[in-house]
Amino acid sequence: MNIFVRKPAAEGEKPRRKMGCLGKTVLAIVAYFALCFVLGIMMGEMMSTPPTKLVDNSVYRLQMKGEVKEQGQADDPFAALLEGIPGMSSASVVGLDDLLSNIRLAKTDDRIVGIYLDGGALGMGPATAKAIRDALLDFKTSGKWIVAYSESYTQSNYYVASVADRICLHAHSELDWQGLSAQKEYYTRLFEKIGVDMQILKVGTFKSAVEPYFRTDMSAADREQTLRYITGIWDVMKAEVSASRGISVSDLDRMADEFMATQPTDTYLAYGLIDTVVYSQDQDSILRTYCGTKDYTLFNTSKMSNVERPEVGSDVTDRVAVVYAEGTIADEGTDGIVGGKLVRLLDDIRKDEDVKAVVLRVNSPGGSAYASEKIWHAVEMFEQDSIPVVVSMGDYAASGGYYISCGADYIFAEPTTITGSIGIFGIIPSVAGLYDKIGVDHDAVGTNKHSGMMTNMTNVGMSRAEEAKMQAYIERGYDLFTSRCAAGRGMSQTAIKQIAEGRVWLGTDALEIGLVDSLGNIDDAIAKAVALAGIEHYDIVSYPERVDPIDEMLKALEGNPSDEEKLLLRLREFAKKPHVLTIMPTCKIADFQ
Repeated sequence: MNIFVRKPAAEGEKPRRKMGCLGKTVLAIVAYFALCFVLGIMMGEMMSTPPTKLVDNSVYRLQMKGEVKEQGQADDPFAALLEGIPGMSSASVVGLDDLLSNIRLAKTDDRIVGIYLDGGALGMGPATAKAIRDALLDFKTSGKWIVAYSESYTQSNYYVASVADRICLHAHSELDWQGLSAQKEYYTRLFEKIGVDMQILKVGTFKSAVEPYFRTDMSAADREQTLRYITGIWDVMKAEVSASRGISVSDLDRMADEFMATQPTDTYLAYGLIDTVVYSQDQDSILRTYCGTKDYTLFNTSKMSNVERPEVGSDVTDRVAVVYAEGTIADEGTDGIVGGKLVRLLDDIRKDEDVKAVVLRVNSPGGSAYASEKIWHAVEMFEQDSIPVVVSMGDYAASGGYYISCGADYIFAEPTTITGSIGIFGIIPSVAGLYDKIGVDHDAVGTNKHSGMMTNMTNVGMSRAEEAKMQAYIERGYDLFTSRCAAGRGMSQTAIKQIAEGRVWLGTDALEIGLVDSLGNIDDAIAKAVALAGIEHYDIVSYPERVDPIDEMLKALEGNPSDEEKLLLRLREFAKKPHVLTIMPTCKIADFQ
């Protein structure tokens, strides 16, 4: 038995009283509301960022780090709090729309004297890199300067930075210049080991997205198309770096063969790839020299995006809707292009009487054929209301990405856009071998000949009759896809099929064969949409609305699956129903970034 004895209070000392349960509860409630009050004030202050006011001798500091997405995000109120905390800060997402808008502002605002490209590790695709580079070249027509500095350069970032009047590199660092390669992963032997047979149904000789499930290397057709488009991208990069740096294309190829990342910085200087070898502390004096004064102010991308733009006149009601469609096309979900969600958005835009033209910005490798068909129809509906739709293609507008684009009145692609891949396939995994390994048997009864067909195809594999039915199903989907392309492009279905077959095309090749109308960027697409609509005074409105970072944070708390879990989830989705997919081959251009 434990006996607790309260120590008597010393003489003159008041006895201490323990707080009762009621007192503790009241205190907890008060503390909770006090904390909410303080956090509310903090959040209010962080969320209500005042507009940026430019001053004379301003320099736009374009930070070349993070990852570029088509559309920028809303300001993150937690970014400043997490910055600098080990393990807490994350790679920033930069909107291509913000970057291009900021560069245009920097060109026309007299208070901005130049652009400082700070860093060399911004994640972006080939067409995105070209769009940024072209905007910087246009900026230079104003007579203003660009200075670039980085502690190291990836190939894509050096390609962009090569427009600068002066390229500075850290004294002991590296510059990657080695050419492009494409690498793919193949899972055939893995599935053989675990007893899974990936039953493939497809149309298109070049439709190689399914090859990782039944081959261990590239087919001749896939090798041909992949080499063609990475060579085309590399040719564009070499030609434009050559023009900016005054280095011959043949010399740039020779430098790539020497694998520049392993060479000393003196070699970069001798070859003319850079102008100056410096430490980061030296950049201040270099910027002062270009500004012509020691007093200058740097404004980063988020600050520049917060600069007040000239307002459109109050009497302007006409709108051009710019709709961003980025990611894999899916029937449902929250990420990428969700069919039903985009269809509802397009329907709402079409019903808005102020919208006179639409620019659909597509950056997608494709996905669900069913969702692609729904989006295609939503785009077609604009014709009923005489609202022109112009497509602007980003890094990818392939397979399903081309499906949703083909019905537009006019299509722009970047020279380095990857498009086409007009083909279709289905994958039905049979886990009969796996069940055999672990000792699971199946038996069933049914009322009709094909009752339980989908379950049987997964559990025991397809019979020849079932395979024939499924192949016919896939071919009908291909026929529908090519008919949509033929109608949209004003070509015969036979002509479309000759350039389809699942083949991937670069933007320059797509122009030659009639899959796109012009090479150009999103500004060109907006100008064309305005001309087709016959309007003069208009406002540009972007859709969908920017993502709330707090919502993103809550979604992130749900957890991100590992690569292995993603593969299992994909297999589970394949097993649920016969997926008919319009998606380009999964291929990583390994050395572009």
